[in-house]
Amino acid sequence: MKTFMNLKAAMSILLGLIFISPSYGQEVLVLTLEESVKYAIENNVDAKNAQLEVMASKGIIGENLAKGLPQITGNFDFTHNMLIPVVFLPNAGPFADPNIDSDVVPARFGVDFQSALGVRLEQMIFDGSYFVGLKAAKTLKMLTEFDKEKTENDIIEGVKKAYYSVLVNDERRKLVEANLGRLETLLHDTEALFEAGFVEKIDVSRIKVQRNNLNTELDKVVTGTAISVEMLKLQMGLPMNSTIEISEKLSDLNEKAEIASLLENDGYRRVEIDQLNTNLVLANLDLKNNQVQYMPKINGFLTYQRSGASLDFNSLWQSNNWFSVSTVGVNMSIPIFDGFSKSNKIKQNRVQIQQLENQKGFVESNIDIERFQAKANLKNSLKALSVQDENRQLALEVFQMAKIKYDEGVGSNLEVVEADSALKEAESNYFSALFDTLISRVDLEKALGIL
Repeated sequence: MKTFMNLKAAMSILLGLIFISPSYGQEVLVLTLEESVKYAIENNVDAKNAQLEVMASKGIIGENLAKGLPQITGNFDFTHNMLIPVVFLPNAGPFADPNIDSDVVPARFGVDFQSALGVRLEQMIFDGSYFVGLKAAKTLKMLTEFDKEKTENDIIEGVKKAYYSVLVNDERRKLVEANLGRLETLLHDTEALFEAGFVEKIDVSRIKVQRNNLNTELDKVVTGTAISVEMLKLQMGLPMNSTIEISEKLSDLNEKAEIASLLENDGYRRVEIDQLNTNLVLANLDLKNNQVQYMPKINGFLTYQRSGASLDFNSLWQSNNWFSVSTVGVNMSIPIFDGFSKSNKIKQNRVQIQQLENQKGFVESNIDIERFQAKANLKNSLKALSVQDENRQLALEVFQMAKIKYDEGVGSNLEVVEADSALKEAESNYFSALFDTLISRVDLEKALGIL
């Protein structure tokens, strides 16, 4: 998912969490890769939000459906006419008043208090955009489901890479600890030879330098392992103070048969294409909705109202002062001219559809290239891993031979130190190649659509 912070900031936060989060007495959660992925799908924040989007889309469908159902509203009015409105009548004929020196007679028509209580029912009879809106709402729900699938794919990718990072760092730590043990033994033997006068002080110092450097490297690897564990918990949505343990080994997750099967796979559907196709459907529905705006809209209505009036507030509520009125009818609105507003919207819709079709073609081509590139990268990573594995074996043989020669007094201490440095470099290169291979495998799984 797509994380919410840059890597450097994440590392800083996670380092703090490593050293301040209490974990005493907590149960250790032992995880396989499959279990980690399953937990992340249910608990990762992005996964939860994607699921909520799907739920919200169901509400949108219900909202659009409700527009075609009867709409019933009630109303209640109460009015106190503090000053009854004046109506002006001509001061002539039957309304003539000789006492008024004017050509109009002011007359007040109304009462002091009046009230009304009514109900109105409206029913849509015809609206072309209604059925388009229903279909658009259902299509939007499909889009949110595809978005959810895309989010889950991103989460799976992140969890797998974090899980592999934990495994590789842990293997690296074990190897560095083994190397450190080997150097400690060599240092002990060399110090014994120095005390016996068979080697010089510089021989002891060289090995101490190597040991100190290896101790520093071990600290880095231990910290890196702890960070990778915290990153895995972050990807999974686990509480940061929880304690986890990886139950699988690299050999369990990097079988040659599975990799060969991946390289022969031509791929399956990609959710990105489904997203684009759904957006195309929505764009066409938007176009259709603007087109049906040229059609008339017809609605029916029914009203029933009781009205009352009185000169006195208390008598207002007497039943003989209340009267009923009811109406039923149909109204129709016919669009005639809107200043070409709908016409311009339709033009925009057609441009948007063309853009989406162009984007779809580009994404399809990009997916083909992505699959080709991912396969090529995995093949190259496998070759590099094979070479680095061979180099590691050769470097180990060189170190062992140098050590034997040194123990037998026919080799120098410098030879052993240089062989140890070369072995450490070869081992570091091997684990880098191994991590690259695992990451390339995840990238290929994503490109093939089988995450």
